[in-house]
Amino acid sequence: MSETLRVALVQTTTPADPAEGLAHVAPLIRRAVQGGARLVLTPEGTNLLVQDRDRREALLADEGDDGAVAGLKALAAELGVWLLIGSAIVKSGRADDARAANRSLLIDDRGETVARYDKLHVYDVDLPTGERWRESAAVRPGERAVVAPTPWGGLGLTVCYDVRFPHLFRTLARAGADMIAVPAAFTVPTGEAHWETLLRARAIETGCFILAPAQGGSHADGRRTWGRSTVVGPWGEVIGRLDHDRPDVLFADLDLSAVGRARRAVPQLTHDRDFAPPEPRV
Repeated sequence: MSETLRVALVQTTTPADPAEGLAHVAPLIRRAVQGGARLVLTPEGTNLLVQDRDRREALLADEGDDGAVAGLKALAAELGVWLLIGSAIVKSGRADDARAANRSLLIDDRGETVARYDKLHVYDVDLPTGERWRESAAVRPGERAVVAPTPWGGLGLTVCYDVRFPHLFRTLARAGADMIAVPAAFTVPTGEAHWETLLRARAIETGCFILAPAQGGSHADGRRTWGRSTVVGPWGEVIGRLDHDRPDVLFADLDLSAVGRARRAVPQLTHDRDFAPPEPRV
């Protein structure tokens, strides 16, 4: 396993159409590779972000037929780079459920799909600002955690709202993850309040690098996202961040030996104990 890895996190303001989504993100990926990145990560909803249900359903395709996914696989092969499509909104492939999958795809440098992960936790919230989100109405949640093999170590896959569930991250770390991806499309109020704190906490708890490429800015479908793509080291230190919500590329050089150092210093992944639940309240 190579000791140093240059990664690039691509921050986008994805349009509401797969063809436009590919045209938007492709130049940023090329810029990432020109900057020396060997692993490039894009945000949640890389192919499209659209709230209108009828329009969304008209645009949905199977993973193998989605134009943005196909274009990104071809681009990875052309550039000879490993690419994490943070997520693509595609048909779930379930005949008994018309909802989409919010699917993360790891593509190798030959353009082949190495791993798939469907977002486990869907975003059903009522924010103090009055924003109300019911992702469960349109997205079928996944059922399995995934640690994907890469030439540099295990990459745990999560998507956005998953970051609020620390047991998932601990499970990924104990299953061999050295890095965990958190591609996201965070809302502005939750991003401002929670984004960096959650990312740093998940790094500290797992001793992993946390790689969090984000959507940012005002989108064609009317939503606003927080941006501030961030890389956190296994000791909880912020290695790099974008300080804005515009399309951009964030580079970071990862000293992968830092994972072992953090876990030797605080071997919390080996200190689990069984315990009884609290006594019922009377």
